[in-house]
Amino acid sequence: MSTTKKLVIVESPAKAKTIGKYLGDDYEVLASVGHIRDIPTPKELPVDMKKGPYGKFAVNVDKGFDAYYVVSENSKRTVAELKKALKNADELYLATDEDREGEAIAWHLLEVLKPKVPVHRMVFHEITKDAIEAARQNTRELDRALVDAQETRRILDRLVGFEVSPVLWRMVGKGLSAGRVQSVTTRLVVERERERMAFTSASYWDLTAVLETSAGSGAASDAGSQFTAKLMRIGGTPIASGRDFDDNGTLAARARALSETEARSLTDAMRLPSASCTVTKLETKPYSKRPAAPFTTSTLQQEGVNKLGFSSRQTMSVAQRLYENGHITYMRTDSPSLSAQAMNAARSQAVSMYGADQVPDAPRLYSGKNKSAQEAHEAIRPAGETFKTPAELSTVLRGEELKLYELIWKRTVASQMADAKGQTATVTIAAEADGFDTAEFTASGTVITFRGFMNAYEEEIAVERNAQDTQDDAKLPQMTEGQVLVLAEVTAKGHDTTPPARYTEASIVKKLEELGIGRPSTYASTISTIMDRGYVTSKGKALVPSWIAFVVVRLMEESFADLVSYDFTAAMEDDLDRIANGMADRGEWLKDFYFGAGEQRGLLATAENLITSDKQSLNSVVIADDITLRIWPTNAYLEIDEPGADEEEPKRKIYLPEGMAPDELTEARARELAAAPVAGDRVLGINPDNGKQVVAKDGRFGPYVTEVDLELAAAAAEAEKTEALAAKELAAANTTVDPVTGEVIEPKAPKKKAKVAPPKERTASLFKSMDPSTVDFETALSLLNLPREVGADPETGDMILAQNGRFGAYLKKGTDTRSLDNESQIFGIDLAGALEKFAQPKYGARQGASSIAEFEADPTSGKAIKVKDGRFGPYVTDGETNATIPRGEKVEEVDYERAIELLAEKRAKGPAVPRAKKAPAKKAAVKKPAASAAKKPAVRKSAVKKPAAKTAASTTANTIRKGTAAKRTPVVKTGLPSRAGAGASAGSESGARVPTFKDAGQ
Repeated sequence: MSTTKKLVIVESPAKAKTIGKYLGDDYEVLASVGHIRDIPTPKELPVDMKKGPYGKFAVNVDKGFDAYYVVSENSKRTVAELKKALKNADELYLATDEDREGEAIAWHLLEVLKPKVPVHRMVFHEITKDAIEAARQNTRELDRALVDAQETRRILDRLVGFEVSPVLWRMVGKGLSAGRVQSVTTRLVVERERERMAFTSASYWDLTAVLETSAGSGAASDAGSQFTAKLMRIGGTPIASGRDFDDNGTLAARARALSETEARSLTDAMRLPSASCTVTKLETKPYSKRPAAPFTTSTLQQEGVNKLGFSSRQTMSVAQRLYENGHITYMRTDSPSLSAQAMNAARSQAVSMYGADQVPDAPRLYSGKNKSAQEAHEAIRPAGETFKTPAELSTVLRGEELKLYELIWKRTVASQMADAKGQTATVTIAAEADGFDTAEFTASGTVITFRGFMNAYEEEIAVERNAQDTQDDAKLPQMTEGQVLVLAEVTAKGHDTTPPARYTEASIVKKLEELGIGRPSTYASTISTIMDRGYVTSKGKALVPSWIAFVVVRLMEESFADLVSYDFTAAMEDDLDRIANGMADRGEWLKDFYFGAGEQRGLLATAENLITSDKQSLNSVVIADDITLRIWPTNAYLEIDEPGADEEEPKRKIYLPEGMAPDELTEARARELAAAPVAGDRVLGINPDNGKQVVAKDGRFGPYVTEVDLELAAAAAEAEKTEALAAKELAAANTTVDPVTGEVIEPKAPKKKAKVAPPKERTASLFKSMDPSTVDFETALSLLNLPREVGADPETGDMILAQNGRFGAYLKKGTDTRSLDNESQIFGIDLAGALEKFAQPKYGARQGASSIAEFEADPTSGKAIKVKDGRFGPYVTDGETNATIPRGEKVEEVDYERAIELLAEKRAKGPAVPRAKKAPAKKAAVKKPAASAAKKPAVRKSAVKKPAAKTAASTTANTIRKGTAAKRTPVVKTGLPSRAGAGASAGSESGARVPTFKDAGQ
C-alpha cells in the first residue's frame, strides 16, 4: 500500500485546518504562513553582490528589473517542512488565494520547492465542501500575468521607497518613508486640512415654527396635530442656509442671508395676534428606495467603520478569519455581483423570514462601477448554497466575528429583496406678519407603506456638511389647501457655516476608490501605515494630519509631483491592471517608469536632478510677519521675532500645545500663545548638602525639578559673553573695503570652539499629581534624592529601592523589580509592604505563573500556547514567539485557532529591526615621528570586515554569478548627494528605521 499523499499548500494554518476537513486522508494540507521569500534590503545582500547591479535596490534595473529574492529567516523552518512533505507526495496542489498576491505566493513556492511531481493550481472563492471539490476537479496552470502584476507592484514600491525616502531623511527627518499609495493618501488628508485652514466661516439665521391644525391650550393640545416647519423664503426670495455659502464665506447671489435683527423682528411679529399662517400648497410624491449592493472589499470596510466602529484593518482581519474558517466568500473583491446559487439562497431566505411579497419577481443583478473591477470574483457573502443565519452560528462565532458575519448576511439577503415604498408629503405655509413680506415655511414627511429590504438592512448614511440645515422628517397631520393653522411657537436661531469635514477611515476609503488609487484590498494597510509613520492621528473617527505630514507632502509636491498626483497614480493602477491582463510587458513598463520615456521624465532623472528648498524654509510656515512655525520630526514650535531684540540673541520659542490640530493654529491663536505669560523657572531654595539652587521648571517633556550650580552658571555666561565680544572685535578688525568696487568684504566667521559640557545636574520629573507652580522645597529635595531606600531584605540583605521609571513607579531589589500601584507609594511604602510586593508574582496578578488561558501545543513550535496579560496588554505566546492580541478583540474570545493564527502572523512579520547603535570611534595608533619630517605618512583606510551572509536566494530569471555584473554608466556630478550615497543610506540603519517597503507603497 502506497504511503504517498497529495500535498496541498495554502497560506494560513486556519485555512489549512478548514480545507483539510473536506479533502480526506489522501491529502496533506500545510500552510506557507504567507510569503516565504521577499526582496531583501541592500545591506542584507551577500557581500559579493553589494557592489554589483543589485547593490542599490536588490533589483537589477539594467537587466529587465530582475529582483533578487531570499527566503526569510522566519520561513526557513516552514520551507524545510514543506520540502520534507513534498518528498512523500505524488502530486502538489497550490491552493493559495485566487488574487494577484495569492498567485505570487504560489509562484514563489514553485521557485523554492522545485517540485518534480505534477503541479496543479487550485483556486476557489469560498471554503465549503462543494467549492473545494469543484476546485480540485478543475485545476489550472499558474497565471504568469497575475504574478507579473504583483511582482511589478513589489519592485515599483522598492524603487519609489529607496529613491524617495533618503530625500525625506535628508530634508525632513530620519525614519520617514514615502510610497506609491501612502504618499497620495497622506496628501488627501493634508489637503483636506488645508481646506479647513483656509475656510472662512459665515453666520446666518433661520426660523422654525411649531404649527398645529386646531387650537389647543397647553398640555391639552393634541400632539398628533402638531408639526415643525422651517422658513424657506421671504417675499419669494430664498433664505440662505449653510450650503449657500462658499468656503470663503461668500453668499450665493440667489439667496438672502437673514440677520439676527431681522430674524428676531420677524419672530416677534409672527407672535402678534394679527399674524396668520395658511396652508398654500400640498404635494405628495411616491417614495422608493433600492437596497444597497452586496459588499465589495471597499464597501465592507466603510460599513465596518460606520456601523460597527471597527477600523479598516480590524474589519479586514476579522473578514479574513471568517473566510478561512469557511463562513464567508473571499473578502478581497471589487465586484458586487452574486452567483446564481447565491441569489437563490438569498431570495429563499428572504421569503422564509419576511414573506414572499418582500422579494421581487426576478433576481437583482449588480455590476461594479470600479473601472478596474475584478468581475470574475463574487461579492462578499455568506458561504455555501444555503446561508446560515447569525443565530445558527451564535455558538460558533463570538464577538466581532459574529457582528461582522451578521452585517454581511443582512446586506446579502437585503440585496435580493424588494424596494421600500412609501409617500413623501410636502406642505407649504404662508405666514403673514405686519411689516414683513409673506414668509413661506415648509415641512416634509415620508411614510413608509412597504418596508421591503428595510426589514433586513439599512445602509449607514454619512453625516452631511452643514447638517444643521437638514430638516427632520416630520409626521404631518391631515390638511387641506387654504386651511388656517395655529402658531404654537416660533424660534429664531443663529448658525455658522462649517468647514469641510475631515476624512474618516470610511470616507477616505470611499475617496481612494472613487479616484481609482491603489487596490481596495490594500487600503486598510495603507491607513495603518500612515498612522504608524506619524503622518496621521485619529481624533474620534476623524483623521488629523500631523505637521510633519505637511512638510512631507510639500516636499513631494515640489520634488516628486507625479508620485502624489491623483491622475498619475490612478493611471499607474490602470497600467498594472493591463499587466495583470497580459496586455502590457512588466519589464518595459518598469523601464519607462524608472528611466523615463518620451515626455515622462522617469524616477531616476527626477531623483538625480532634485531641486528642493533649503531645509529650514521647507520646514517653516509663516503665520505672521513676526511669527514663524518651525516643524521638526520630534516637535513643532513658534519662533517669535521680539521687537527691538538683538539679532544675535536666540529667538523666543513657544512649543505648540500637545494635541493641537493644524487648523486650530490661526494667527489669533498664535498671538494668544505668544502673549501668554512665560512660565519662568521657580527657585525653591538652596540645597544645604551641596549649596546648589533647587529650581522647578516646565520642559518639553513635562514639569521637573533640577539643581543649578550658581558659580558655574555665572562663569559660563561670562565666558560666552567674552567669546561673543572677542568674535565681534576680530570681525571688525579684519573687515576690508575693495578699493575698486567699494564693496565691504567681511571675513569668514571662524569655526566655533567645541563647548565643554558642564557637569550634568540632578533632575527629577514631578509626579502627575504635582504642579510646578505649587511644589514645595521639601518635596523637590525628596524627588532629587530618589531612589529612596525602603529597607534591606532580611533574608538576602539586598537593599530595596523605590523609584520612578519610564513605565511608572516600581521597587527594585538587585535585578528583581515589582510595579507599585501609584507614584505616591514611592514615598509611602514601608519595608513590610515592599516585601509583600516581592512575595507576589511579577507584575502582580496579571502575569507570571498564572495565565489567562492555556491551549494545546502550537503546530509550528510544538510548545504549549498561553494567553497572558503583559505590561503592554494581552498577548499569546508559545515561549518562543509573542503576539499581541489586536486592540478591539476581547481576550476571552481568543480560541486555539485564533492563537495559532496570531503566532503565525507574528512569525511571518519577523522580529523587529533593532535600532542600530553608532559604533564608537576607533582611536588611531600614535606613531613616532619619522626621521624625515618632510614626507607625510600615507593615510591608510581601515577595512571593516563583515562575515559573509549565508542566504538561501534566487533571482526571478537567472542565476547570479560573480563577475557578470554589467558596468554602469558614470553619473555626472550635479552637486547633489550622490545616488550611490542615497542608496547606501536607504540600505543602512544609521540609527533610524530601515524601510522594508513591503507596505511602503501601499
